Amino acid sequence: MANVSLEVNELTTKYVTRFREDVYAVDHVSLKVEAGKSLGIAGESGCGKSTLALSLMGYYFPPLYYTSGEIIINGRNISGLKPDDVRKSILGTEIAYIPQAAMNALNPTIKVIRFIEDVVQAHGLDLTKKDIYDRARQLFETLGLPAEVLQKYSVELSGGMKQRTVIAVSVFLSPKVLIADEPSSALDVTSQKMVIKMLRQLMESGMINSMLFITHELPLLYNVTDDIVVMYAGQIVERGSAKETVFDSLHPYAKGLMGSIIVPEKGLRDHKLTAIPGVPPNLKKPPLGCRFAERCKYVRPECRVTSVALRDIGGGRAYRCVLPEQELREIYAREADAHVR
Repeated sequence: MANVSLEVNELTTKYVTRFREDVYAVDHVSLKVEAGKSLGIAGESGCGKSTLALSLMGYYFPPLYYTSGEIIINGRNISGLKPDDVRKSILGTEIAYIPQAAMNALNPTIKVIRFIEDVVQAHGLDLTKKDIYDRARQLFETLGLPAEVLQKYSVELSGGMKQRTVIAVSVFLSPKVLIADEPSSALDVTSQKMVIKMLRQLMESGMINSMLFITHELPLLYNVTDDIVVMYAGQIVERGSAKETVFDSLHPYAKGLMGSIIVPEKGLRDHKLTAIPGVPPNLKKPPLGCRFAERCKYVRPECRVTSVALRDIGGGRAYRCVLPEQELREIYAREADAHVR
């Protein structure tokens, strides 16, 4: 049996608005990430990707609240732990998070090495300043960052250098799982390549066991991750290998999402780009049946009244739709033939 770094079972978390309304941004999500593997999370804005990332750390603060489910990291269930216990014994050592706009995560008033010392102190580790510096210098040099960065303030670094510094700081305590939320956003192409190269190096060198990679830039998922899950309105609607999900999507939303991007690989680069009409549902009052029904061109009457579960079709693949796999494939084949004609 494969060694699983991260296992999530039926995780549900919600936001509570100032009007005491519940918004279930993560709704009964289950997934597994094997050691040495990377998982991509795809979906349009507001689908729950970043909320899932925050929820997986087991550290909740208003307006985000844990409702139910399990988060298991290397066999340890961290669900329901007290915030102080999570902060001291989980964050940074078991799981680390690179937030969106990570370039702004560094304190501009202290040098990078002081920031790292604060991280070590917060976890109560018995390391001298010399130990911390030597370890930080070795880590930075291993990841292609010059040691002099440690003695600089964040305002002295470029955007790409800040991003790579935040990543290096995030893995300083050797976490088992790294969550990267839009790590290449707001960067130029050259800086993006350096960030992606750095993340790959972390995986290949074993500095981290597993990675969750979240981005709006879907072609990156295909080139960076082993597997992909597609989220829509707080739920996972498709799961499969990166190749299967990009080139052979089954769920109508995933199919439309992959058809709306430019992918240079043979087999997709000649496809006509399409758009998905409509908007996602209001999660204060989610629809009774399929959450994609109002936007789906294959919708059936039962889609609007029946709660739809994930269909497991083997080989790690699953999708959330009332239509059988064969029927979906026949529909897509007819549409492809019509397009060629």
